[in-house]
Amino acid sequence: MPFPVASTSIADSLNAFVEAAGQFFSDLAAVHWPALALGLICFALNLTLRSRAYFHSLRAAYPAVPFQWRRIWGAYVAAVGFNAVVPARGGDIIKLFLTRSSIPGSTYPTVAAAFFVEAVFDVCMGVLVLIFAFTQGVFPKPPDFSKLSSFDISYLAEHFRLTLFLITALAVLSLTAFALLSVRVKAFWARVRQGVTILSDRPRYLREVAAWQAGAWLFRFAAFWFLLDAFRVGGSVQNVLLAFGAGQVAGAVPFTPGGAGVQQALLVKVFAGTASTSVVAAYSVGQQIAIAAFTALMGLAAVVFVFRFRSFSEVIAAGRDSREAERAAERAGVLLVDDTAEIPPGPRGPRARV
Repeated sequence: MPFPVASTSIADSLNAFVEAAGQFFSDLAAVHWPALALGLICFALNLTLRSRAYFHSLRAAYPAVPFQWRRIWGAYVAAVGFNAVVPARGGDIIKLFLTRSSIPGSTYPTVAAAFFVEAVFDVCMGVLVLIFAFTQGVFPKPPDFSKLSSFDISYLAEHFRLTLFLITALAVLSLTAFALLSVRVKAFWARVRQGVTILSDRPRYLREVAAWQAGAWLFRFAAFWFLLDAFRVGGSVQNVLLAFGAGQVAGAVPFTPGGAGVQQALLVKVFAGTASTSVVAAYSVGQQIAIAAFTALMGLAAVVFVFRFRSFSEVIAAGRDSREAERAAERAGVLLVDDTAEIPPGPRGPRARV
């Protein structure tokens, strides 16, 4: 019966995470706190540089509109902080709303399309990281993911037909949406193209986006090096890139905040021969907790001090209210167009609609 098996897998995954968390909290005295602090500072600088690259993409899309980098930084950090504590990348919705509200006259399709500009560089780097990880002999191959002590990735790896069906369904839905939107909403695609304007200017893209992202990756590299040292696994080029590889795989399975379960299971497997089981277990959870807590606090600070909201939930509520108001206005506009479309050209008589 698949359900009892799935239930057992979930229980095993939760037990593994709880045991690792217990190991982390019982071993707090052994954490190298200066290295941990340096790691978190470097992680914050990584986010700051990435937000600057995002700002440049938006500035290329809206060259005549003045807006502040401080607010784009706040939206970016708030999204990362929310994603650290909530699964399925719900923080991207927060970034979408806060960014749009920071740029006068901007639209959701254009702001969302600018996300893609950042993804171009990240995908290239991610592929290189995964190639390195899979050639080191310690990173599990995709067929072996079913043996990991994380329910989400092990279940998908074990039930390959279901995974293939989900991928195919997502592809079909994406193609269908593309076809419908391309036919019915030409203005929508014009706004999408506006969001990726900077990609059409290669020198500017390399200078204002790729260069900033490259710097961000260097600070991210330094952050993970310090975190590996802080939890006594040991910082090295190989260890940092293996940790990056685990993060790339975990990011593809966003069923938990930050892909915590998947990342923890992969890190325990990857660093099994580097340090003792207890040290690796403490690191696998300690890194997640430290980054999640730090980015959540940064995100909340941005929400409170930059955007003057009191909580993440208040941002979500404001975004929902704004979207509903826009939809109501759009419906009113459509009705007005439909009504006036029936009136022939020329002077309107007393019985004409207005």
